[in-house]
Amino acid sequence: MITVTPQAAEQIAKSAQQAGAGSVCLRLAARLDDKGVVEYGMGFDDKADGDMQVVASGITLLISSGSVELLTGATLDFVEINPGEWHFIFINPNDPSHKPPKPAG
Repeated sequence: MITVTPQAAEQIAKSAQQAGAGSVCLRLAARLDDKGVVEYGMGFDDKADGDMQVVASGITLLISSGSVELLTGATLDFVEINPGEWHFIFINPNDPSHKPPKPAG
């Protein structure tokens, strides 16, 4: 369904602890805007009716039925964009603007 890298899982666990979220799950959302660009959202939440619940890298994810198709096959990572500047990113082959990473070497 969706992959969570070890770096992302570690940061999510730290954020949950800092927020006092405890056993609350991480909700992931995705939708196509009017220009065909995928917009993503994430935050701690409780399970709602119709949610798909998935465990990835020890993190319990909640995905609403409207986001499942766009997030299937995606990877959530936590990367250093610039020195000292870390962000969550989605690597998503379902995103029309997706470009696969170039192999190292």
